[in-house]
Amino acid sequence: MTAARLSSRGLAAGSAAFLIWGLFPVYLHPLSGVPAVQIIAHRITWSCVFLMIVLTARGELGRLPATLFRPRLLAGLAASALLISCNWLVYVWSVTHQHIVESSLGYYINPLVNVLLGVLVLRERPNALQWTAIALAALAVVYLTVAAGRPPWIAFALALSFSLYGFVRKVISIEALPGLATETLMLLPLALAYLIWCETTGVAAFGHAGGAITALLVGSGIFTAVPLFLFAYGARLLPYSTVGVLQYIGPSLQLACGVLFYHESFGAQRAAGFALLWAALVLYAGDGLWRAHSATRRVARA
Repeated sequence: MTAARLSSRGLAAGSAAFLIWGLFPVYLHPLSGVPAVQIIAHRITWSCVFLMIVLTARGELGRLPATLFRPRLLAGLAASALLISCNWLVYVWSVTHQHIVESSLGYYINPLVNVLLGVLVLRERPNALQWTAIALAALAVVYLTVAAGRPPWIAFALALSFSLYGFVRKVISIEALPGLATETLMLLPLALAYLIWCETTGVAAFGHAGGAITALLVGSGIFTAVPLFLFAYGARLLPYSTVGVLQYIGPSLQLACGVLFYHESFGAQRAAGFALLWAALVLYAGDGLWRAHSATRRVARA
């Protein structure tokens, strides 16, 4: 994998993004009575509003038209917008339907899916430790599937959609803030159309389910846009392996939220499966940190 010098700003931004995502179940759980699609529509709408305000304040709003008239870039952002909206939908549904532990599994698997993407798309060659980590993770998923009596579809959907989103955002040439603003702008017409339909059919939660719910729906835009911006910014400054290591912050906090705050099941069988996965991640994280450290030393000597 391509080595790059570690950036302190990238490290801080990436860590903050995964910290916010790790605690997001606490924010979403009070919205359990609101349909997941409706929550996503509000996340898109208010994220777009928030980002337009930020771009205006920074004097960068005029940069958006240039993005919208670059077909190849626009196609890449359309793909990333579709991927992140699918990821949001699955995640919100899982949190509001008491599947936080399984959603954390998806984000634990995610870094290893990044390795597979590197192999399949970029023709990278993982070393022996990385292949061992992938094999252990696969064994963990098989064990959890047998123990639960069904494949962990939520985890698979979250891992694949977010890995592909991170990959697309890393390879397209656009800065974090304009890219995120363009993504939300492209999704906005669909979100607004759905919210108008909800209002006309009498199923809208906004303004009808109490002030707290309305405030949480509006605030979801900020809590969506800020970590996505931090992630996109950090991902462009950090080696892909380092981003993978930082991703363990999010699922660890999500798992803690699910088990400690919302008392989801985490018995011996599930713990054994997670233990296998954690062993895989220890190998992967150790390899990633060693490679990043070695790359930094080589750059310093040069």
